[in-house]
Formats: sequence, structure tokens, C-alpha cells
Amino acid sequence: MSQAIGNTALAYARVWHHADAKERVLGKLAERIAIVLMGKHKPIYDPSLDCGDYVVVTNASQVKVTGRKADQIVYRKHTLYPGGLKEIKYRDMMDKKPDEIIRKAVSGMLPKNKLRDRRLERLRIFEGPDMGIFQKNILKRWEDGTLNSSQPS
Repeated sequence: MSQAIGNTALAYARVWHHADAKERVLGKLAERIAIVLMGKHKPIYDPSLDCGDYVVVTNASQVKVTGRKADQIVYRKHTLYPGGLKEIKYRDMMDKKPDEIIRKAVSGMLPKNKLRDRRLERLRIFEGPDMGIFQKNILKRWEDGTLNSSQPS
């Protein structure tokens, strides 16, 4: 019996995906990224295992929100000192750290368990179109939710 039973290492191989956030709605983009980070797009998905892929997001500064959310969204954090609640509005956050907006949206869509931080480490976000060295790793791309192979045919 030399045949492997169950999922082999090849089944768990991680693939690099590219998502362009230009003119994409924040919530729908974050939902798609969270699905890929969890590995729900694979037939071997298991909630107790970390079988997701890597995701590289470009043009984070051009992501958009619908309705009046640009005026209503407020990001909060606490310094753990008395009176240390810090609030920053969506528009200010978009000017200072647009990558953090996508990271927080994806983090909110991932399950709140021990695998969450490990999954978020596989998310790379860039403000502009240049992704540097990660360009060579990309195997799959998606535009408007459709997944395409980036290999030339």
C-alpha cells in the first residue's frame, strides 16, 4: 500500500492571488479576500486547518465605499490608559493608512479564533499599483470577483 490516504502535501500547497482594489467596493473585496485566506475556495477546506492561500492587494488607496459610509465609519482603538480612546474617521484613515482599512475589513470577516492572525500574515496590501518582489509569486488574479489564471496561454 504505497498510496497516500487523505490529503497530501500537494493538496495543501499555497497559491498567490492578486486582487486589484481600484474602484472596488470595500465590503465585497474584503469578503472575497477572507474566503481565499481561509481556503474556502478549495475542495479540501477544513475549518480546523489553515489551508488558505496568499493574497496581494494593490491600489488600496482607490478602494471605495457606498452610500454615506465615508462620513459614518469611525475606527476606534484604546491605549489602555484612562481616557485613552482614540477615534479616527474613514477619510483621515484613507489619507494616512489606506492599507489598514482593508486589513481591518478582512480581519472582521475572518473567524475569531487562533488561526486569524496566521491568516492575516498571508495578506499583503500596497497603496499603489507596484507590488515589488511579490509580482513574481502571483499565479492567480481576479477582477470583479472572477478568478483567472495569470499564466500566459
